[in-house]
Amino acid sequence: MQTPREILADLWSAAGGDHAALDAVTLTGAEPQLPSSFRVAAAAQASIAAAGLAAAQVWKLRSGQSQDVAVDMRHAVVECRSERYLRVDGKPPPPAWDAIAGIYKTGDQRFVRLHTNFAHHRAAVCKVLDCEPAREAVQAALMQWDGEAFETAAYREGGVVAMMRSYDQWSELPHARALAALPPVSIEKIGEAAPRPWPAGDRPLAGVRVLDLSRVIAGPVAGRTLAVHGADVLLISGPGLPAIPWLTIDTGRGKLTAFIDLKCEQGRGSLRDLLASADIFTQGYRPRALETLGFAPQDAAQISPGIISVSLSAYGHVGPWSERRGFDSLVQTATGFNHAEGQAAGVDGPKEMPAQMLDHATGYLMAFGAMMAKARQSREGGSWHVRVSLAQTGRWLWHLGRVADGFNTADIKADAASPFMQEMPSGFGPLWAVSHSAVLSKTPASWARPAMPLGSHAPQWPVRQRS
Repeated sequence: MQTPREILADLWSAAGGDHAALDAVTLTGAEPQLPSSFRVAAAAQASIAAAGLAAAQVWKLRSGQSQDVAVDMRHAVVECRSERYLRVDGKPPPPAWDAIAGIYKTGDQRFVRLHTNFAHHRAAVCKVLDCEPAREAVQAALMQWDGEAFETAAYREGGVVAMMRSYDQWSELPHARALAALPPVSIEKIGEAAPRPWPAGDRPLAGVRVLDLSRVIAGPVAGRTLAVHGADVLLISGPGLPAIPWLTIDTGRGKLTAFIDLKCEQGRGSLRDLLASADIFTQGYRPRALETLGFAPQDAAQISPGIISVSLSAYGHVGPWSERRGFDSLVQTATGFNHAEGQAAGVDGPKEMPAQMLDHATGYLMAFGAMMAKARQSREGGSWHVRVSLAQTGRWLWHLGRVADGFNTADIKADAASPFMQEMPSGFGPLWAVSHSAVLSKTPASWARPAMPLGSHAPQWPVRQRS
């Protein structure tokens, strides 16, 4: 199996990085770190190191200064479960799941997973099943369905579910074959534009404006990572959009947050105004969803020539599942991870990985791609499009190999994570939160802004520092 350094080197070279830059990276720690048959710790360390090294290279472009980057594996894997260790005013996280979310059996003895944390997703499932939102009622109704037929019907109705497949079953699907040609991170030039000069500032991304339209974990983690290296990240949400409060707090560190209603022309006009002076535009909508509102990557390149558009999806931008909604837990179920973990642990049925690793690793790879594209833009000009997906990250993680006897490893409880925690203020009360695990020798990672409730700020950019 590849070492974490070799995994990092592959990511780095695939994104166009100079191989010599890898000499500045120190990776410490050894696998396994969590009870899993997959290399979750190596994936955590490599993806965070890739983003950290990209930030260091941006700083070298801006200042001429080289610096060292160090990532400890245990710290990295703790950061990839940051929402679990967060404490707000001393209080631990509330229950993570809705009452009917989780695993069920169907009439053909298949397993399906429901994601019902948002009310409209719960309503869609109950409509398809014609039942009340109670576990017993849902299970009874599912016994009248074949697993794949329910999965298809639920998606058609706007629900988010997944039938458990083995990796071989997943690999036989046309969608899996379509994804097989894609790298974990794709970076593509989509338009002509002059190189943009770097704004003034003493951090890698100081003065870089990031417009963030994402929710839950992967996209928000990308924004949090760009913010930790100094970017002005403006998180846009809608006043009526559902959110998961605990995740909003954990991933909101370092960001400004404003409300814009994209359902009305006034709101779309406000977003166009922000986009016109943005440097990076990250979003987690399904492929083509923003296109109908006039904010596809090609539209963004017209509004703001030289912009870096970063697109996150669940199942990728190609293949028959490209427009399916999805979350980490569902992609794990559909693509073979839950089946494989269950077998490795001796469980009769699905078993989740011990972290939302597809989400977190995708978030760091998303930030990595954004910074690598921004660096290219500063040298070559052009508008650029970066694409990642949970399923592509899953394929990457699967091919890193498996950990023998991984389930003999103890979990990392909150007290064991305390060396990696820091206290900070927020608009929700004092936070005890995981610090960033990429240590840069000249531009230390830190969040300059506290996490705040959604919509706390005006939809406008802060004034840039003058050179």
